[in-house]
Amino acid sequence: MRSTARREQPAEAPRRGRHRVRGRGMHRARPRRGLTVSPDETPRPAGRSVASEVMISHHSVDGFHLAHDRSGSGAPAVLLHGWPGYRGDFADVAGLLDADVICPDLRGFGDSDKHADGDYTAAGQARSVVGLMDELGVDRAVLAGYDIGSRIAQVVATEYPDRVSALVLAPPLPGIGRRILDEDAQREFWYQTFHRLPIAHEIIDGRPEIVRAYLRHFWTHWSGPDFTPHDDLLDRLARYYGAPGAFTASIAWYRAGAATVARSLAESPPQRRIDVPTTVLWPEFDPIFPRAWSDRVDEWFSNATLRLLDGAGHFVPVEAPHEFASTIQDAVDM
Repeated sequence: MRSTARREQPAEAPRRGRHRVRGRGMHRARPRRGLTVSPDETPRPAGRSVASEVMISHHSVDGFHLAHDRSGSGAPAVLLHGWPGYRGDFADVAGLLDADVICPDLRGFGDSDKHADGDYTAAGQARSVVGLMDELGVDRAVLAGYDIGSRIAQVVATEYPDRVSALVLAPPLPGIGRRILDEDAQREFWYQTFHRLPIAHEIIDGRPEIVRAYLRHFWTHWSGPDFTPHDDLLDRLARYYGAPGAFTASIAWYRAGAATVARSLAESPPQRRIDVPTTVLWPEFDPIFPRAWSDRVDEWFSNATLRLLDGAGHFVPVEAPHEFASTIQDAVDM
């Protein structure tokens, strides 16, 4: 079926290194007061420490406390990162927004809790996002995400539609179907099968240098031609993913059956589509989610606009923060 989602002209991702310009009405996000903890003062169970000050949720959902950054003021926007990333993926985006910006580490990521027997399904992750909104006094928000953050935002909009004022999404989007079994797709999605095997934990977990090299592959291969992951980014990722148990917690999403391959083979258009205004930013150079897979967006979303983002790869908020921020700002200002 040919998609009837509104399609706009491609936007060009800003080249790296250009002068940073804020959009009209935007300002640098201001730090916001909230609960902070340091290594010697944490409300979480004994044995967990935080390397630097970070806000932690007071209350847990299914035993998980979420670390989060909060800045700015105004209408709220909740930004959800992907794998292999963390809440810092949105640092540049948050600084461009005129909004109350909340960037959590998802369950099993960054400074958030990691439990070997925890619930890492999309539904569980969505419960934690809504629980954090409850704690922070946010009734409704614009939700934005890429990679697994996109999937989680979609679940929140499906299960808790009254909590979402708009969606800003980068792939994945539903509608892939059995195209996920095509040869080109399987060549890219090998890692999802690998992550479900015990050997992924055995050879990678707790080894920062190996973690760094492994994650560098994805940040290099999945990004656009004008983006190179810098050493500071890779070093931060190695610290977050390299601690014992951290890498295994991050791939629990795949072991819980929430990943693209499993979902695509099981999906069918819903009886009721997501009704909230949705803007999809589909990048030009994402090797795991080609633009041809954008053709069925309207089967899952009743009010969707598709924007083709030229020049960017998979990591849209990092590679094209201006475009991602301006799209969120448009949704916030509606």
